[in-house]
Amino acid sequence: MSTNKTFLALVGLVTLAFAWVLWPLFGALFWGLTLAIVFAPLHATVLTRLGGRRNLAAVTMIFGLLVGVILPMLLIIAAVVQEASALVAAISSGVVDLQGLAQQALAELPLWARGLVQGLIPKDLLGLQHSLVVSVSLWLGANVPLVFSIGQSTAGLVMGLGVTLYLVFFLFRDGESLTKHFTAAIPMPPEVRADLLSTFTTVVRATVQGDIMVALLQGALGGFGFWVLGVHAVLLWTVLMSILALLPVFGAALVWAPVAVYFMATGHVVEGVGLLIYGALVISLVDNLVRPYLVGKATRIPDFVVLLSTIGGIASFGVQGFITGPVVAAMFIAVWRTFLAQK
Repeated sequence: MSTNKTFLALVGLVTLAFAWVLWPLFGALFWGLTLAIVFAPLHATVLTRLGGRRNLAAVTMIFGLLVGVILPMLLIIAAVVQEASALVAAISSGVVDLQGLAQQALAELPLWARGLVQGLIPKDLLGLQHSLVVSVSLWLGANVPLVFSIGQSTAGLVMGLGVTLYLVFFLFRDGESLTKHFTAAIPMPPEVRADLLSTFTTVVRATVQGDIMVALLQGALGGFGFWVLGVHAVLLWTVLMSILALLPVFGAALVWAPVAVYFMATGHVVEGVGLLIYGALVISLVDNLVRPYLVGKATRIPDFVVLLSTIGGIASFGVQGFITGPVVAAMFIAVWRTFLAQK
C-alpha cells in the first residue's frame, strides 16, 4: 500500500515537472492541439481519400494549413502592423490632429449638446495624444511579431510555428492511438471517460469555430462598410473589429459606433446614420444568427461567462486567451454537467 502511494506521488511529481518544462511552449502546444481538433473532420476525409496513408494525409494537412491559414495570417499581421505604424506616425507628426478633429466635431454639435460634450474632452488633448502615441508604439514593439525583421523575434516566431506544425503532424498521424493511451490512463469509468472526451472535442471545435468564424464575419462586414465610406486604414479597423467581436454583447460596436458618431459630429449625418443602421441591423445581428448554427445550443455558454472568461484568459495567457478562456469555461460547465449527471 505504501509502495503504491509512493509510486503515485512519483508519477504526480514527474508529471508536474514535465508540465513545467513545457510551459514556455504553452502557446505553440495550445494552438497545435486546437488546430488538430478543429481540423480533425477534414483530416478524416483526406485520410479516406488517400487510402488510409497516414503520413501522406498528415503532410497534406500540414501543407494545407500553411497555405490556407498560417501564411495568409502572417501576411495580414504584416499589413496591419504597417497600417498601424503609419497611423501612429501620422498622429505623431501632426498630420492627424486629434485636437483639431475634436474641435471640429464640437463645433458641429447643437448648443445644448456642446457644453455637455465639452466637459468630457480632456483639456490637455495634445498631452493625451503624445501619451497615446508612445503607448501604442511600445505595445506594437512588445506584442506584435516582427515578421520581416532579423534577430531573436524572427527566430522565436519560426520556432513557435515549427513546434505547432510538428505537434499537429503527429496528432494527425497518431492522434487516434495517442487518445486511446491517454484516456486509458484516466482513473474514471469507461463510459464517463468517453463522454468527457466527446464533450471536450465537441466544445473545443464548436467554441473555436463559432467564435472565430463569427468574429471574422463581423470584422469583414464592418471593414466593408468602412471601405464604402472611405475610412482610412480599413484593414487595421477590420482586424480590430474581428478581435473585439470575440467579446459578447458589444464587441465590434466598440469600433464602428464611435466612427458613426464621429461622422455625424463632423457634419456627415447621412454616412453616420447609415453606419449606425448597418452596424445594428447587419454587423451585430450576425452574432445572434450565425453563432447558434456554428456553436449549437448544447455547447453555447452564457454571454457573461464568455466575457469574464475572455478577459481572464487574456490576463492569464496573453493573445491566445481570447480562445483559451472561453474553451476552459465551456469545459468547466461540461465537466460539472457530467459530474452532476453521475450523481
